[in-house]
Amino acid sequence: MTKSKNTPKLRFPEFSIKWDNISLAEISSDIMYGMNSAATDFDGTNKYIRITDIDENSHSFDPSPLSSPKGKLENRFLVKNNDLLLARTGVSVGKSYLYDKNDGKLYFAGFLIKININKANSKFVYYQTLTENYNNWIRIFSIRSGQPGINAEEYKKYSFNIPLFKEQTKIANFLSKVDEKIDILEENLN
Repeated sequence: MTKSKNTPKLRFPEFSIKWDNISLAEISSDIMYGMNSAATDFDGTNKYIRITDIDENSHSFDPSPLSSPKGKLENRFLVKNNDLLLARTGVSVGKSYLYDKNDGKLYFAGFLIKININKANSKFVYYQTLTENYNNWIRIFSIRSGQPGINAEEYKKYSFNIPLFKEQTKIANFLSKVDEKIDILEENLN
């Protein structure tokens, strides 16, 4: 049994320290909106990620078609390691993507918010955006008189339970392996 409501009952046996409740603001920096640029034909190098380029199921970068941002390209709009992108408006509000270096040189669009996870395991934090707790939070906080939306200041307030870094990493690695197995099984079914 654990002494805290924040700590799950099912854990890897080598961990016993209770989990803390933290907000995205406490473990991140460089929170910003994307570039307001139209998409143009892919230039061979610079890729553009928009809400529609994030797969609904896998949350991976899956553009159709691949495009580049039009106009002046600024480095501040480049997606880097440990960057989490979150959709801020429309029916896709809350949709998430964690940068994968295999996706290459990627600029992010204006309807996305970039959050650099610098004080936690970014993959562990990304997996928090796939939970029922997150989805419930999105449903409540995205209610608007018009189109649903969550701004950067509201995203900063999202809180969840988190263990020490070593346990975060072990959990994230385990969940990544589960995702890989599921991908293999789905490929074999198709």
